[in-house]
Amino acid sequence: MTSIIAMLPKPFLVWWAARMTAETAVASLPAVASIAARDEAGAIDYLRNAHSRYTKLRAKVGSQAHDLFERMVRGEAIGRVHPDLEPYREGFAEFLEAVRPVLVSAEDIAWSDTHEYAGSFDAILRVQLGEDGKPDHDAGTWHTLIVDWKTSKSTYPEVGLQMAAYAHADKIIGPDGNSEPMPEFDGAAVLHITPDGWAFKPVRIDREIFDVFLTLRKVFTWDRETSKTVIGRAIAESARRIITGTQRRA
Repeated sequence: MTSIIAMLPKPFLVWWAARMTAETAVASLPAVASIAARDEAGAIDYLRNAHSRYTKLRAKVGSQAHDLFERMVRGEAIGRVHPDLEPYREGFAEFLEAVRPVLVSAEDIAWSDTHEYAGSFDAILRVQLGEDGKPDHDAGTWHTLIVDWKTSKSTYPEVGLQMAAYAHADKIIGPDGNSEPMPEFDGAAVLHITPDGWAFKPVRIDREIFDVFLTLRKVFTWDRETSKTVIGRAIAESARRIITGTQRRA
């Protein structure tokens, strides 16, 4: 599923990577100059991989935070955590207290035989909401939501593509290999949680959004399969270039 959504053009990433390289060069100018004096290629590699190092670091923090969230939503008692994770633990604890979700499923596989895709979702939750869409633990109506945790700097619209794909999948496959039909959802939400705070936001997963995902699914097939069948062997081509005696002796 991640590979399918990656078919969505993201031209801003080029500028982001360039800015990351420039910021690294300015912040580490003496070190870069020292490396370049001994190993010019090494200095270039250090700078051009700046965005990859940042992405790997954020991915590591995100994975650790997701593991923490799963344990907490399952009701596991959490003791001390690494200082880097403490803001996430605190924020998620506040979310659990404010929203009081009931866990249906977590970290299982959404599988589509119909459209041939699969992906691991963060959680299916039941939450009690009032007519204003806010938590109402006394008179609110229960809603079944497909939910995603995000620890990135911001939330982006493509989360709707991701969650629409989960919601429109055919079945859930658990860790034991058993499957069950995907439930009907009342909606979707993303919990955006950073060291500065958290927000629980609704996300569209209607047919219009899912159709965009299916378009990307076709683009994925083009990229991985169909494109490789488009150009065939040459029907005719130029004769082999003559190699002169001078070229052979050289």
